[in-house]
Amino acid sequence: MAIDRSASPPQPSGASTPETGPWSAEAALGSLLALVPLDHLPRTGWAQRGIDPPESIAGHILGVAYVALSLAPRVAPGLDLGRVLSMAVVHDAAEAVTGDLPLPAARHLPAGAKHAMEQSVAQTLLGPLSGTALAAFEDYIRQDTREARFVKQCDRVQLGVRLLAYERAGQSGLDEFWGGLTPQPDPQPAEFPVAEEVLAAIRGGRVSG
Repeated sequence: MAIDRSASPPQPSGASTPETGPWSAEAALGSLLALVPLDHLPRTGWAQRGIDPPESIAGHILGVAYVALSLAPRVAPGLDLGRVLSMAVVHDAAEAVTGDLPLPAARHLPAGAKHAMEQSVAQTLLGPLSGTALAAFEDYIRQDTREARFVKQCDRVQLGVRLLAYERAGQSGLDEFWGGLTPQPDPQPAEFPVAEEVLAAIRGGRVSG
């Protein structure tokens, strides 16, 4: 049977729609270069506890994406994995400019100031990449979709994975980080039980490890 090679192949389910708005290769390159510091900028919470070298922001972002890839297929109703991974990749992108502001310092800022700064940076940093990149960041910040809330839980799980890895490597003095991984009394069932299962495994791994 002859194959019509001029025909467009069918798009896979969930394929993105090409963007048609203004775009500049030079501006995109500038943003890509501006994101490079994520490779070496530290997660300051670890650095403040004497971990040398501490996890980088880029390492954290990649870890969140791995967690999302592991857990998203086990969530029902299903999630839009493309949106999930887009948010995982950009959720801390603004820290290429701001650095990872530790919580004790952030508490001294006026209410909403940190988010406002991050959104302003994201406009400058992610806007030239694509509308998709900027929309993913804004979606994550708003936390009004299941995908955004799921990525937030993946961020929490990745913290637990890194914390357990550090303690198993002999690092001490990290007890305060476990507080954020402790289940809170809540009359409502967890939105993403699979994330709670992994967190429970992490807590159990600390005891048995």
